[in-house]
Amino acid sequence: MGNESLLRREVQQWIRNATASLSALAFKGSPFADIPLPLLLQQVEGWRKVKDKLPVWHETPNLLFPPKLSIEQCSSAITAKYKAGLISGSSMADITGGFGVDAYYFAQKFDLVHYFERNADLCAIAQHNFKQLSAPIVCAPKDGLNAIKGQRYDAIYVDPARRHDAKGKVFFLEDCSPDLTEHLPALLQSAPVILVKTSPMLDLSKGLDQFGTVASVHVVAVQNEVKELLWVITAAYQQNPMIYTINYNKKETETFDFQWGNSVKTSYHDPLVYLYEPNAALLKAGAFDALTAQYAVQKIAHHAHLYTCSDLIDFPGRRFVIEQQFPYTKATMAQFKKTKCHVTTRHFPETVSQLRDKWRLSDGGDCYLFFTTLDSGQKVVLRTHKI
Repeated sequence: MGNESLLRREVQQWIRNATASLSALAFKGSPFADIPLPLLLQQVEGWRKVKDKLPVWHETPNLLFPPKLSIEQCSSAITAKYKAGLISGSSMADITGGFGVDAYYFAQKFDLVHYFERNADLCAIAQHNFKQLSAPIVCAPKDGLNAIKGQRYDAIYVDPARRHDAKGKVFFLEDCSPDLTEHLPALLQSAPVILVKTSPMLDLSKGLDQFGTVASVHVVAVQNEVKELLWVITAAYQQNPMIYTINYNKKETETFDFQWGNSVKTSYHDPLVYLYEPNAALLKAGAFDALTAQYAVQKIAHHAHLYTCSDLIDFPGRRFVIEQQFPYTKATMAQFKKTKCHVTTRHFPETVSQLRDKWRLSDGGDCYLFFTTLDSGQKVVLRTHKI
C-alpha cells in the first residue's frame, strides 16, 4: 500500500496526539513532507471514530485506517462479538471482509478464518491490522464468491454491500452485492451454515420468504437502535424459525425470543397503572403478541404496540407510571401548550413533529406524553413519567 511512512513513531504519535478539528489540521497542512495531507487526516479521523465503536482498535498501536465509509459500515465490537457466538466449528470464511472487525472476532472462535475482500487496499489494511492484533487470519484480495468455489468450511459469513451504483443506498436482497437470492444455493455447497448480515430495514417476513431455509433470525439493537439483522441459514427448511432479540443498554442487556408463526391469543385492556413500551429490537421482530404470552401484560389496542398492567414488572423495554389519561381534544391539550415534554405516538394519525408544532411542545423534561388510539377507537393522551 505504500503506507509504511505512517507507521513511523513520530507520525503515530502525531496522529494520536492531534486534538484540533480536522478542518483546523487541514488548514495547517501536513507536518511530514513525505505523507500527503489527505492520507494523514484519514488516519486521524479513523482513529477518532473507533474510540467507542472499536476500543481494541483504538488502543492497539500501529494500526492503519481506511476511508471513513469503511469504518462507518463495519460492525461494532459489541455486535461482532455477538455474531461470533452464533456459529461454530474449526474453519470459516468471511467472503465480504471489509475492515475486518467480524473476521477478528470469528478468529477467537475458529481455528482457521479465511478473509476475502475485493478492494486490494482495504484488504492490505486489514491484513496489516490483523498482524498487529495477533489475529491469525488468512487474507486474500479476491472476490469471496469465486474464491470459495471447491472449498469446504464449517461456516461462511456474508455481509452484502448495500450501496448500488445506480440506486445508491439499498436494502432489498436482490439489490445488494452479492445478490444472495441468486448465490445462496452455491454457498450452501461450501458450508452447512451460512450467517448473513442484512440491513435493519429489511422486512423479516420478506427475508424469510426469500432465504427459504432460515434456522433463526437475530435482531440486534444497541441503545435501543436496531443495528443488524442476522440470519442463520442451513440447507434444511425450518417452518417456524426462532427469532431472537437483544438490546444492549448501558446498564443491562434485554433479551427475548419467540418462534415465528406461532399463534398467540392476545387480550386487550384500557390503560391501567403502568405502561410498557417494547424496545426497538422487539418492535422490529414483530413480537407484539408473543410478549403477552411471556409477560403479565395486556395490549391497549391491536395496532398500538403498547402494553399495560396493574403491577410493576421486569420488561424488555421502557416502563412508565400512568399519571393521567384524557381524550385528545383541544380543551384537554390546552394545559400542555408551550410546555416541555417527551412525545411518542403509537397508532395515531398525527406525527410527533406535527404534534410539537401544533401544541408548541418543546423536547425534554420529566413528562412523557403518549398519543395513541385505544381498542375502542378513542384517541387518547397518556401523561406518564418514566421509571
